[in-house]
Amino acid sequence: MSFNIDPGKFLDDESGAVTIDWVVLTAVVCTLAILAGTAIKPGVTTLGQKIDEKLTAVASDVGK
Repeated sequence: MSFNIDPGKFLDDESGAVTIDWVVLTAVVCTLAILAGTAIKPGVTTLGQKIDEKLTAVASDVGK
């Protein structure tokens, strides 16, 4: 059993290169999504608290 590998042919072979492109692209998109979520989390939390306060106030007014 003999393995004859031609280095030139191996280096010129581009099969699988598209897969690497998609992996890198997906990693970048995921990283941006995580960063965006981290950036807006404090604002969303504050907004949720304000909505909760307003709904609690309205509910207590309705109960009177």
